[in-house]
Amino acid sequence: MPKFLIIRFSSIGDIVLTTPVVRCLKQQVPEAEIHFLVKDKFLSVVQHNPYIDKIHVLAHSWELMIEELKTESYDYIIDLHHNVKTLRVKKALSAGRTGKVKAFSFYKLNIQKYLLTALKINLLPKVHIVDRYLKTVESFGVKNDGQGLDYFIAEEEKTKLKDIPASHQAGYIACVIGAAHNTKKWPVHKWKEFCTQIKHPVILLGGPEDKEAAEAIAAVDDIKVYNACGKFSLNESADLVRKAKLVITHDTGLMHIAAAYKKPIISILGNTVPAFGMSPYFGAAMVPDVIIQVQKLWCRPCSKIGYNKCPLGHFKCMEKIAVEDLLQRTRQSI
Repeated sequence: MPKFLIIRFSSIGDIVLTTPVVRCLKQQVPEAEIHFLVKDKFLSVVQHNPYIDKIHVLAHSWELMIEELKTESYDYIIDLHHNVKTLRVKKALSAGRTGKVKAFSFYKLNIQKYLLTALKINLLPKVHIVDRYLKTVESFGVKNDGQGLDYFIAEEEKTKLKDIPASHQAGYIACVIGAAHNTKKWPVHKWKEFCTQIKHPVILLGGPEDKEAAEAIAAVDDIKVYNACGKFSLNESADLVRKAKLVITHDTGLMHIAAAYKKPIISILGNTVPAFGMSPYFGAAMVPDVIIQVQKLWCRPCSKIGYNKCPLGHFKCMEKIAVEDLLQRTRQSI
């Protein structure tokens, strides 16, 4: 029985994007035992995945985690993070063995990403990151099954009808206003204008850090717009995405969760671009997918991750996205 350790420490979206590797490996390699290593902060993202046999977490003690992993005697490591920490894991699990644990690592294309962000020279392959992740297991005969991403929620974590206002129970648009970095966020004044004009119930999604912005947006119409930011856990928010008619989202983890549920998506991109290979991924499914972005802006993309504020101060990559454009795309999608 081949025993695999798949490593992806963070973050939400990146972990969700690894799920085709987990599923395809489990289904296509006979008797494969699959373990997954993740930071404790992101345990809930993989906690209920039926294709994972055991989950290990990086929490307070690195040494304890390594000792736990050593007892497993892995045959293979699938490194889908490929950084200094994963290198330490691979070295530690090979130490003292007659032969090293065979490792297959994801190539991050950092040089190509630097060239695109710093010099605007695009040498990135036109390949989605999911297919690049799957390259790590192709030597085992694993192929992309076309089923897209997975996201699993336990029954007790699913939201109930009473958890949202009666005005939204017949259907709503989920607007994900949060993101890890501010340069990925459409400005609050734009969201306020959109929510004022849209004639459909809206639920605002994000973390506790987005609560203040969401309050300002919901204030335009506190019946039509429900502020759910900070009120629900990640998996409860994921369930609200699952139940939405349409998901409008920044480049963030809930965007990839929406793709896992095959929801129609309108994604609003600021400092990031589809060329990074991390746009919504549906596999072979035909799902409505619209990307709104400012084309031919000389300073874009400025970062593969994001900044707290626009490095140049003008924030044109988001400010130039017209509310009317989003309204029109939304009306076409619902």
